[in-house]
Amino acid sequence: MRLPILTACLPLALALTGLAACNDRDPSGEPDAKSADSRSKAAAGGADSMAARDGAVAGDEIPDSEARPIMQAQVVLDRLGFSVGVVDGKPGRGLANAVRAFQQSRELPETGELDEATRRALAEWSQIPATRVVTIPDDWGARTFTVLPDDAAQQAKLDELGYESFAEKLAERFHTTPEVLAALNPGGRPAGAGGTTGAPAAAPSAEATGAPPAFRPGQQIRVPNIGADRIDPSRVDNTAWRDTLRALGVGSEQPQAARIVVEEAAGWLHVFDAEDRLVAAFTVTTGSRRDPLPIGDWSVKGVARNPTFVYNPELFWDVDDSEDKQHLPPGPNSPVGVVWIDLSKEHYGIHGTPEPQLIGQTQSHGCVRLTNWDAARLAQMVRPGVKVEFRR
Repeated sequence: MRLPILTACLPLALALTGLAACNDRDPSGEPDAKSADSRSKAAAGGADSMAARDGAVAGDEIPDSEARPIMQAQVVLDRLGFSVGVVDGKPGRGLANAVRAFQQSRELPETGELDEATRRALAEWSQIPATRVVTIPDDWGARTFTVLPDDAAQQAKLDELGYESFAEKLAERFHTTPEVLAALNPGGRPAGAGGTTGAPAAAPSAEATGAPPAFRPGQQIRVPNIGADRIDPSRVDNTAWRDTLRALGVGSEQPQAARIVVEEAAGWLHVFDAEDRLVAAFTVTTGSRRDPLPIGDWSVKGVARNPTFVYNPELFWDVDDSEDKQHLPPGPNSPVGVVWIDLSKEHYGIHGTPEPQLIGQTQSHGCVRLTNWDAARLAQMVRPGVKVEFRR
């Protein structure tokens, strides 16, 4: 369990680390024209064996049981940098924000809907399926998952605020939730597999146990077909950060940000390059009536990757000041997730979250909160001095 009061966006003090290099990315997720040897070396040192390999195999070995057009649009938009937040195959605020940003980038009418003009523009990537089947790597079995204590003092004793379950880790790898993975793998088998076992041994069905399927190493499963997840180790010299990118299915190549705009009412964050082109967009959670977003012009001071968190009760109106200050370890279930982007407004920043399904649906303590995978992408786009505008 995460600390309930800390699932919202929070002011804090953090030590800052350096910023990794970044470049424009290929939305297909495929490497540029390189030798097979260089591609294999990059894959071995960077992305895991579940990374997108578009065009590597003619057709899916296990065809999906349905078309999933909304998920297909979400997957393409996610690859292009216009994130829907959680890829779940459902319409909602995240999809509308991503569609509107895509439309703006293509100078289309900004309806926020998958209208005919938008579908024609997205048809360029119609060959990318909504899902793919992967085999969970054997080395995933070496990790132990533990439910986290609620108490901050107990959390402070841990080495890491890591994933609490195999399904949670797997879901973040594919920008979704354990519930979506369960729906894509009824009975623990990839949708469309019929009676074919998608694992070394048959997994018990959700219907039989009353719980989602228990995923495990070596199992074949169906996942959202996210891409743009290749990692060039030469561009990420921090091993721990490279591991985080791999765990989140986030590629090392990202566009360079010149300015960021956050609109509170719409709940989005837009990234513009030096030519003032919209190159990325994310759905976010911002402030609340008690802790409003600090409207104004700010700038990025620095970026902390896999940050520790200083839990100071004096900074929170809903916490008893008599509680002790705690230094919480890093991890995806940290109150600020895997990234803290420090702003020139004291105690405020842009960061990740342990609750990706709540992005765009709940309020925060005044900062700007994204999913961990979106925060990881944004961290590679910014550098000290990038302008940040908060609008109502």
